[in-house]
Amino acid sequence: MPDMIRSFVAFDIDNKLVLRRFSEVQNILVATGANLKLVKPQNIHITMRFLGNISPSVVDLVYEEMRKISYAPFEVEIRGLGVFPSYNYPRVIWAGVQEGVDTLRDIINQLDLPLRRVGFKSDSKGFNPHLTLARVKTGQHKAELITCIKTCTDYEFGTIKANCLKLKKSVLTPRGPIYSTIYEVTG
Repeated sequence: MPDMIRSFVAFDIDNKLVLRRFSEVQNILVATGANLKLVKPQNIHITMRFLGNISPSVVDLVYEEMRKISYAPFEVEIRGLGVFPSYNYPRVIWAGVQEGVDTLRDIINQLDLPLRRVGFKSDSKGFNPHLTLARVKTGQHKAELITCIKTCTDYEFGTIKANCLKLKKSVLTPRGPIYSTIYEVTG
């Protein structure tokens, strides 16, 4: 059996100011004393669709479908913090997407049917554009963490230009995932 490739479709963040603001907020979150696993700023991205472990031939099929997507480069405003699944049980801390949501949804809608034809099921959770900043490992200092997150619900990270949709490879290591771009499609 060919080597499987853990993969996802995403927009990378290449705005240095936005990346610096991610780091600043991560430092504020850490200062609460909560037990967090931070996402390295260079690994933060807007996941359009997680694909899981797929064969090289399916990678090529996904890329062919990505090439058919039609979009022009657009602005994505990143603002505010929130959690999944809830404030009572925070597991993921994310930065929100304000401007650009409709275009992101249009892109995912263009990709959904072709991915189903290739063999992927529709995302049961639906598409909720966000950028994961940290994962909560334990309930340690949960009250302080939630208070901090609620005070940052309108934090302005900045705006990025989304002009390159990427098919990414993810290699899991003890020190965290290593991402690389397999294919990209510019808008």
